[in-house]
Amino acid sequence: MVDRSRISTIDNFDPNEPYLVFRGRISDMHTITSGRTTRLEATFHDGTGSMTLVWFQGLKWIKESVRPGTIYNVMGHPTLYGGDYQMAHPDIEAANLNEEQPEHAFLPVYRTTEKAKNRGITTKALARMTDNLMKAMPAYLPETLPASVVAKFHLMGRTQALRNMHYPATMEIWQQAVYREKFEELFYHQLDYQYSRTDRRRHSVGRIFGVVGDCFNNFYKNNLPFPLTGAQKRVIKEIRQDMRSGRQMNRLLQGDVGSGKTLVALMTILIALDNGCQACLMAPTEILATQHFANFQKMLEGLDISVELLVGSIKPSQKKKIKQRLAAGEIDILIGTHALIEKDVVFKQLGYVVIDEQHRFGVEQRAKLWGKSSIPPHVLVMTATPIPRTLAMTLYADLDCSVIDELPPGRQPIRTTHGTDAQRALLFNFMKQQIAQGRQIYVVYPLINESESLDLKDLMDGYESISRSFPMPQYQLSIVHGQMPAEAKAYEMDRFKRGETHIMVSTTVIEVGVDVPNATVMVIENAERFGLSQLHQLRGRVGRGGGQSYCILMTKDELSRTSKQRIDTMCATTDGFAIAEADLKLRGPGDLQGLQQSGMLDMKLADLVDDEPLVCATRDEIHDLLEADPDLQQPENRPLRQHIAQSNLLPHWDKIS
Repeated sequence: MVDRSRISTIDNFDPNEPYLVFRGRISDMHTITSGRTTRLEATFHDGTGSMTLVWFQGLKWIKESVRPGTIYNVMGHPTLYGGDYQMAHPDIEAANLNEEQPEHAFLPVYRTTEKAKNRGITTKALARMTDNLMKAMPAYLPETLPASVVAKFHLMGRTQALRNMHYPATMEIWQQAVYREKFEELFYHQLDYQYSRTDRRRHSVGRIFGVVGDCFNNFYKNNLPFPLTGAQKRVIKEIRQDMRSGRQMNRLLQGDVGSGKTLVALMTILIALDNGCQACLMAPTEILATQHFANFQKMLEGLDISVELLVGSIKPSQKKKIKQRLAAGEIDILIGTHALIEKDVVFKQLGYVVIDEQHRFGVEQRAKLWGKSSIPPHVLVMTATPIPRTLAMTLYADLDCSVIDELPPGRQPIRTTHGTDAQRALLFNFMKQQIAQGRQIYVVYPLINESESLDLKDLMDGYESISRSFPMPQYQLSIVHGQMPAEAKAYEMDRFKRGETHIMVSTTVIEVGVDVPNATVMVIENAERFGLSQLHQLRGRVGRGGGQSYCILMTKDELSRTSKQRIDTMCATTDGFAIAEADLKLRGPGDLQGLQQSGMLDMKLADLVDDEPLVCATRDEIHDLLEADPDLQQPENRPLRQHIAQSNLLPHWDKIS
């Protein structure tokens, strides 16, 4: 939006403004031909200085339309070229000197392209079309918000807001119109999600798990690996209440790296077993699924509970036996990857589904899993990627959310430092000191092979460099990356877990699921190339034992402002939720890992960072509205009911994330 009444001068204008208005005379118009290119240039004077106006298209029309000596308003953005200011393809209109205020004091600026401009579709042309559309618009459009909401939040009416979005009398009126449109956008986003959640809670049928029996109690008394934190107890209680409510649970469990989500998942699985049902846990990678399987076996040792692993690399004969035992009800807990959703994987009575790192699975994949039961199973989806509060309120408003916001006792904060290539000798000395103390080290690279397009250290080159500084037989190295066969990866992982190798050189394949308590150092090469969320995930691979752990972020010497902000944030805090908020501010919601697939962040005006108070206000208003009128039967809520009907917002069991 440009204030056309605010005239800038050539000798004193703000170069950061994208669109400016100057008033003056045009003179000295001439055509210049250079090779095959012809351009029209003119000199523009405003009494304080001069600039060159340039056109590459529509030269004949400009020559016939512009009268030298006439006072014009020239609009656009000047740029420096050869030491002088120049404006390409400016918007021009004759200045009305007798008019105190133009008909439209504020000129809307519409996005266009050079190709469109060359065909006459300029900002000015779009503004003219919009002006004609506004004049043809009915004097009153039906209101889309309840009258009580409009009054409560002092909102501009719909017709008034649409007109003033484009042609306001003052900037304050424009801001009120934008506020109204942002409010409506967020209001309907919240309605979609919360109505779906409310309708599911009222009408969905779920198994009633009313018993807490021997499986749970024996584990709690005899096998609990460490005392539960207050946050874990609270979350288990929330899940327990859902399980016995008679409605299908659809809950998101957030917890920072190392907060004990897996233990919560296991203990709630045991409740399902106590009520005669089977349970499954689906993980995105074989490494993570195998890790869960090993942990479950260890924690359930001595209990009469059958746990099996189903992943792609298992031999066909073994898979066949597992599937037969599963269908016969002889397997209590099945852990696996995408192999769980194969058609011939049949449960006798599936009652509980846990999905780890849920953003890595598509909607269709998840739907196939809980479609394996005639009664929809209770569903717990887990993520170790903390979700910023505004995203959780918007993207996950249709889910019940639980948060584990405490770390188990004895965990020490990971010390994070920033290093550059010039400090590599110091880094290697520190690594040798840690190895001498019996510790192990991760070194993570962003690429496997050298890339000509990116100036990054590649994995193989890094492995060779580390091998020279840490020679055998004194030092033993492992290497793991995503292109290795599953058996080779598992072999190298096992060597590292058993302490047979000192350094694990890897790509981000170890981002999720690798649990080696003796590993105390995480070195991340080219850390400026990673997002905050991924850096935090990688850092979470250490600090899982009782000793002090370290994360060293290695970068090139010169960093961009955004990269430096990311590195500084990582060094300043280990709070995953604080990091997630910083990531949201730096990158925006559309770029956050795993969230783009939702398709629900394509907001036209609202911004989840800048408009957080408005997100909260619309969320609370929809909550109160649905509490008072869950079926939207009140007359003033008719527009909302029509919206729900048009959106076909029926409960779907695949509507997770």
